[in-house]
Amino acid sequence: MTRIGANIPKVPAPRSGSAEPGRRRTARRVRVGPIGFDPLTEDAVVRTVAAELAAGRGGRIVTPNVDICRLAAKDARLRELVRSAELVVADGMPVVWAAGLAGTPLPERVTGADLIWSLSKLAARRGWPVYLLGGPPGVAERAAAELTSCYPGLRVLGADAPPYGFDESAEGRDRVRAKVVAARPALVFVGLGFPRQDLLIAELREELPGAWFLGCGAAIAFAAGAASRAPEWMQRAGLEWAYRLAGEPGRLARRYLVHDLPFAARLFCGCLIRRLRRR
Repeated sequence: MTRIGANIPKVPAPRSGSAEPGRRRTARRVRVGPIGFDPLTEDAVVRTVAAELAAGRGGRIVTPNVDICRLAAKDARLRELVRSAELVVADGMPVVWAAGLAGTPLPERVTGADLIWSLSKLAARRGWPVYLLGGPPGVAERAAAELTSCYPGLRVLGADAPPYGFDESAEGRDRVRAKVVAARPALVFVGLGFPRQDLLIAELREELPGAWFLGCGAAIAFAAGAASRAPEWMQRAGLEWAYRLAGEPGRLARRYLVHDLPFAARLFCGCLIRRLRRR
């Protein structure tokens, strides 16, 4: 597995006719811990992507949750990887709550699991082809079938599940990138987990400057029905992490209980102190 924080590429210089990577297209970002977030609703994200694609400009969407904030807090290269994205939106109610505690509220939680559907709806309506990358074998194909069933006009140019560890070598990354570049999609959904998906997206962004990329984690598995999301009430209550922990305790217990919960507590305290100091 790629070591976190290793081999993070520099943000590529913009090509002729492409947007500058990291260029702000929204209001000033809201600072939550180590990361600045665009204060956008899901609808506003979709409208922004639609306008940029129509103008021939591509970009990256990163959806940090508490775990991504924690990793970014420890590594300046990961912070830059997030900061340089065209859109950064909060995937996680604790991030939204922390912004409110700081006195700089975010309008809502915007998840990759939701954006994969709303952006697919947009793509079907506008005739923009999409590409799915990630998940266990067969899952991307199942997700593509579900999305096209829901949005019959959607064109899926590829559904690829790279083998585990493909990104440990330049050859492995090159093979995966070559498939995406040859397809020439307008939207690419990459579900490999942070930072692996975002490292790959940063490389693809250089070769497909007019496309939009969404790093969407488990969203492809959710869309395929291979994994289930928490009930709506748990999502609203900020308990989706508990639902996932109950389903995969061996994999997630250390991440959530040992690392993320203490970090979230420090994040809340820091945001509250920042608000009090401004008074």
